[in-house]
Amino acid sequence: MCGRFNVIDSPEIQRLCETLGISLVAKHTSDDIAPGGTIAMVHNVAGERKVSEAIWWLFLEPETLKPNYKYASFNSRSDKLSSKRSLAYKPYRESRCIIPASAFVEGLGDKKTYHKIELENSAIAFGGLFKEHLNRETGEFLYSASIITLPPLLPQWREIHPKSMPLMLDFEDAELMEKWLDPLVQNVEEFDYLLVPKVFRPMKVTRIDRPGKWNPIEQSFMIMN
Repeated sequence: MCGRFNVIDSPEIQRLCETLGISLVAKHTSDDIAPGGTIAMVHNVAGERKVSEAIWWLFLEPETLKPNYKYASFNSRSDKLSSKRSLAYKPYRESRCIIPASAFVEGLGDKKTYHKIELENSAIAFGGLFKEHLNRETGEFLYSASIITLPPLLPQWREIHPKSMPLMLDFEDAELMEKWLDPLVQNVEEFDYLLVPKVFRPMKVTRIDRPGKWNPIEQSFMIMN
C-alpha cells in the first residue's frame, strides 16, 4: 500500500457505521491521512465495539511513543503474520481491528504514477492490527495500528502497485466482523481465505497527480470481480 487514505463523511461511511453499530465524529474524518498520522479504528472493548484514535504506525519508540521510522510498520505484510519474530504476530492473534476509509492511494513505484481507489457505492473496511501503549508520564493508554497488506496477485493490480494491496473486509458479513474483532478468536487459520487477494466488490480506479493532492488527471476505470 502506498500509504495514504481518507475518510469523508458520506452516505457510504454512514452505511458502514450503521452496519458495524459505531459512530464516527468530525475528528475521525480527514481529506488526507499519511503514515504517522491519527486514524480511527474499530476494536472490541469488554465485548463492545468502540472507535478509538490510533497512530498509523504499529511500532512506536518505547520512551517517546512516537513512530519508529526505521521500520515501515504502517503496513503489516500477510506473509509475516505467521512468523513469531514478526511485530504483527501477536496482534494478529489478540488485537485485530477495522480501519474505516473512503478511498486510498497506491503508487506504481516510479514516483509519478498514482491512483485513487474506491469501492463502488461502498466505504472501505481495512483489516488492521493494533497495539496498546502506556504513557508513563500521564498514565494514559494510546494505540498504534497498521493495515494488513496482501501480495499483488491480481493481474489488474500490476500497473497500480506491484508490491502489495491492502486487505479489505466485507463489513456486511456480520459473522466475519464478530470473529475478526473478537480477541478471544485466536485460531487465525480460519482467516486464511481472507489473505488471498480478490475483488469482492467492484473497484473504481482514478489516476491522480500525486499523493496528498488527490487531483484526478485521467478518466476512471473499473476493476471487476
